[in-house]
This record gives sequence, structure tokens and C-alpha cells, in this order.
Amino acid sequence: MSKDRLPFARPDIDEATIARVADVLRSGWLASGPMVKEFEKGLSTYLGGAAVRALTSATEGLEIALLAAGIGPGDEVITPAMSFCATANVILRVGARPVFVDVDLDTRNILLDAVAAAITPRTRAILPVHFSGLPLDLESLYRLAAHHDLRVIEDAAHAIGSRWHGQPVGSIGDLVCFSFHPNKNLTTGEGGAIVARNPHDVEYIERARFHGIQRGAGGELDVLFAGTKANMSDIAASIGIGQLSRLDEFNARRRQLAHRYFELWSRDCPLRLPARGDDGHSWHMFAPLLPLHDDTRLSRADFIRGMDELGISVGVHYPAIHTLTAYRKLGWKAGMFPNAERIGRETVTLPLFPAMRDSDVDRVVSAVNHVLGVIA
Repeated sequence: MSKDRLPFARPDIDEATIARVADVLRSGWLASGPMVKEFEKGLSTYLGGAAVRALTSATEGLEIALLAAGIGPGDEVITPAMSFCATANVILRVGARPVFVDVDLDTRNILLDAVAAAITPRTRAILPVHFSGLPLDLESLYRLAAHHDLRVIEDAAHAIGSRWHGQPVGSIGDLVCFSFHPNKNLTTGEGGAIVARNPHDVEYIERARFHGIQRGAGGELDVLFAGTKANMSDIAASIGIGQLSRLDEFNARRRQLAHRYFELWSRDCPLRLPARGDDGHSWHMFAPLLPLHDDTRLSRADFIRGMDELGISVGVHYPAIHTLTAYRKLGWKAGMFPNAERIGRETVTLPLFPAMRDSDVDRVVSAVNHVLGVIA
């Protein structure tokens, strides 16, 4: 096994950010404070001035956003069958029912024609995903939502810095949720944020992230509803401040690395490559499909093991949600969403992070070709 192991993702934290974190630790103010406010202000500026509230995770953000939109028991929320399980879990957690639809095989984004066909009198919202940072067609999405008077909660966990027709994802729309997990394009260690425009939504989010508390000028405290505990710490925000200043640099490098994958596999590619997109794609992940057909003896486990032996880590993003136990219990079955299921069976996530060298991409391509038995 190679000693020089290449992970599929790795955060890039500079010394200035480490020093800022140390300053916060020395300050004695570790919970939500001035760093959170500075980070939220920076995100708001980056996203064109919309209100931003920083949180402990994108999952908390999605759940709070659903509640802010008034989604609850008896309601239906349309969402893609291909995403991380959190996208659907939050719908169940607020008491609503996730209604799955299929995705495009190459973009992995929700099929809007399928969304339109799935709308019923109980549908209250659409919860799409900008998969891997490739923006969904926002114009068509919001036209459809407006026609049916539906709320939209965008799962933009992969899409910080992505752009739709030149506008950052989150700079337009209804409720938009970002993730700052360590493998994301911008990290705070763990964390997330909601972007909102409706003043009532902003007020709800502000209270919901800290127990539903309202404070008076004289120190009085009231609880207006049973909120949660999801406020970001100053430690996390201090990391985010440094990351935000480099976000465009990070994403530009990700695009260069993705371009190199496409260039090296422009001929004789053994994989089904993801949709290429344009300069608005932030390339959170590079997740092609393996050639796993009935006539091949190679399994995904074999492929992952082969890559591991060559010192290259590979991820799997993701199984189709409706095939998971919690959702099969609700009546969803294999065979209902063929694209999502094929992606779930065949997908692998290859290394892609800003500190990678071009030679690392060359190494990955050579390893993939070797493991799959292709002569480069």
C-alpha cells in the first residue's frame, strides 16, 4: 500500500485562521458572539444582502426552514430520491411526508417535470438539492412553485459559491440552507446557515435556533415556542471567516481539477462522468458512475478495495433514500425511481479538494483505469 494516501476530501485551513481561532479561545467568549455576527455579515454580503443566520449544521437549518415555512403534520414535501438522508429525514421530523421523485442521471438534480406530476392538494413545499454544487434550474423551479403557491426550501449543502446565471446560489429564492461540514467547499468545522428574505421567516429562525427565547430590554425572558439549540459558536465562525475570504479561490481550483478529470478522460473513459456544467458549478464532489452491469464481475466493494490498495480513498455519495429502511417502512419500494437507484448502486466519489495537485488527478485517473482493467 502506498504511504502517500490521497483522501477524497480534506479541508484547507491556513495559519491566519488557526491564529484567529486561538484568539477566540483566549478571549473567553466561545459561544455565539462577535465572530458569529462577523461571519453572518460576510455571508450576507457575499450573497447580495439577504439575511443569514449561522447554525450548528445544515440539517438543523433544513428543519428550522421547514418549520418557518409552516410545514407540519398532514403536509407533503416533494424532494429528490437521490441525496443524503438528512434531506428527507428533516421532513419526517417536522411530521410531514416526503414525496420522492427521480433525478437526472448525470446532473443528479431533481426532475422538475416529475415534481409537477407529484403535486397534490397536500403539497406545501418543494425541497430540491443542488447536487455536488451544480445549480438546479432556479427560474423553472420558482415558476413552478409560484404557479402552485408552494414554498421552496433549497438544500444547498453542496453549493456554497455556486452560481446560477452569474448570481450566487442563496442570493435569490425563498429559504436556502448551506452546510459547512469539514468536507464542504467552505467549512466551520461543523456548521451551516439559513438564508431568508421574509422578515417573519428571519424572526422565526432567529428565535428557533436558541430555544424560542425572546429577551426584553430589562433582561426579561420569555419563550414564544419550543425552539431548539442550534446557534453557531464563535470558534466555528472564526474558521468560517477565514474560509469565506478564500471561497472563490477554493472553487476556482475545484473547477480546474474537475476540468483535468474531464480532459484526461476525454477518450476511452471507463466511467459515466457527471454532468460538466459551466463556470457556476462549484464542484463539491466528483462522483462518476462505475460500469457495474450484469455481465461484469467487478463490484463497487472490489473497486474501493483496489483503490485503497493504491493509497487512494474513495467515497460513496449516496444510496437512494427511498431504499433505506426508514423509508421502505413508509411504502417506498425499489424500482420506483430508476435513475436514483442506478446512481445509488454505481456511484463513487473520487478525490477533489483545493490542495490537490494536477499530478494527484493524474494518479487517480491512472489508478481507476488500472483497477477497472483499462489500458491508459
